[in-house]
Amino acid sequence: MGPTDPPSPYPIVETCDVCGPRHVQVRNSETTVAVAAAACFKAGFLPPTAWAHAPPERRVGPASPPPGANGNPSRRLGRSPRRRSSSPPAQPSATNHARAPPSRLRSPRRATTQPPRPSAARKGGGGGGRRLTANGAPPACGCGRPRSRTRRRVAVPDAPSSRALSPHSEAIGGGLRRSRRLQRRGCRQEEPVVNSGTADLVDFNWETLGFQPVPTDFMYVMRCSEEGVFTKGELVPYGPIELNPAAGVLNYGQGLLEGLRAHRKEDGSVLLFRPDENALRMRVGADRLCMPAPSVEQFLEAIKLTILANKRWVPPTGKGSLYIRPLLIGSGAILGVAPAPEYTFVVFACPVGHYFKDGLSPISLLTEEEYQCAAPGGTGDIKTIGNYASVITFSFLQAESAVYAKERAKERGHSDVLYLDPVHKKFVEELSSCNIFMVKDNIISTPLLTGTVLPGITRRSIIEYARSLGFQVEECLITIDELLDADEVFCTGTSVVLSSVGCIVYQGRRVEYGNQKFRTVSQQLYSALTAIQKGLVEDSMGWTVQLN
Repeated sequence: MGPTDPPSPYPIVETCDVCGPRHVQVRNSETTVAVAAAACFKAGFLPPTAWAHAPPERRVGPASPPPGANGNPSRRLGRSPRRRSSSPPAQPSATNHARAPPSRLRSPRRATTQPPRPSAARKGGGGGGRRLTANGAPPACGCGRPRSRTRRRVAVPDAPSSRALSPHSEAIGGGLRRSRRLQRRGCRQEEPVVNSGTADLVDFNWETLGFQPVPTDFMYVMRCSEEGVFTKGELVPYGPIELNPAAGVLNYGQGLLEGLRAHRKEDGSVLLFRPDENALRMRVGADRLCMPAPSVEQFLEAIKLTILANKRWVPPTGKGSLYIRPLLIGSGAILGVAPAPEYTFVVFACPVGHYFKDGLSPISLLTEEEYQCAAPGGTGDIKTIGNYASVITFSFLQAESAVYAKERAKERGHSDVLYLDPVHKKFVEELSSCNIFMVKDNIISTPLLTGTVLPGITRRSIIEYARSLGFQVEECLITIDELLDADEVFCTGTSVVLSSVGCIVYQGRRVEYGNQKFRTVSQQLYSALTAIQKGLVEDSMGWTVQLN
């Protein structure tokens, strides 16, 4: 295709004059976008490996990809190229121009011929296809296919999603590095013979997943002005965010958080569990803290874009899930005790495994009698960041104190802390990270929501599903003595999903509920809930949202 040919529905890719043969540059009639590997961050480069993760509606060109292109980014660069002619091409007919959309018409450009250069300038001939061998042919790489000096057609997402991958991604694995080398050389890779649901996975040891932050590729940022209006958000490379030292969240704790999980199905699609409930809970918390909140639609859009941009980090089926953390913080500077003038909504994600270090093994709980994590009239029923400060102190330091040295020697420490009500100090409320249930005579009970207990989304799901199965479920006041006398005890939450309790320590007394991973009721509820979350059974409750 010459410079005066009718416009193609795909951008034209050439060797970049700024960054050398390792990179390519994309031009069309509307924009000029530089495309590079993750090692280069000049001029807003977009790595080729990010093209496949962009939503279809954000790609330039028709809905279907060009021949030879697919979800594999290296294949998108690997079409067999056509040779560039040094002579001016024939002028297109008026008929062809009439059929082309006006926005695609290209302005004439001069045709240039690149002079041949010896391949010995770089070991292996280099990349980018501008050098020739001694006999004048393009040098070949490891795949045996000659490298090309001609243009290639690709589909590229438009701004603002055109950002670089995070720096750590260059060291993910040898397979990814080899893929990028072949991309830079313009070579075609063989199609990997793998399940379509895992073809785009990052090279990562999924067996080592715990519940620790793992840097991914992108995060979502949306800001709110003093007028309380959120601007259009954007995907940016995962990394630190800039905050004024006088920000409301740093000085007065004006911030909210949420947590969601996304699971990969066998067919490669991703399931999200009840995201609308998280959006509504954040709006309730924002109203309590005098903060503007994203609408439900804005919240869901941010979650979906974050997952799709980091889809290669969603673990394979049965290996874990992608944990999504939305944050709403007062980012504006404020010195007096007052609402912040500006707010920022951030969504990031990372792959996770089991929350507790022992996986599905029954957990050990320590009953806290002196300190409480919430009080009547406080913020115990919203997911504000300030609620977790005291929880961090006592759930880890107190659980490892010398008072319980014998128990620590037997159980290797407690998993979490059980809190009682702040007034009578005898009614069970919740754990530091999740809600609690008990089973007695096949009746399921959970503490009543009195303003000091977080209304968990998994808690609500267990109540609704258990009732649909015919169980009697009660939301009531539960004393610590009733809990110790229960047949089964389990806890629920987005992080823990559903975990069985093996023992509870209260006033030096240790009560055990058996060594099995699950008892009858908790096993049934855990299996049913996780089957819905992972798409293993039909979602009769209408809780999951599928992202293709």
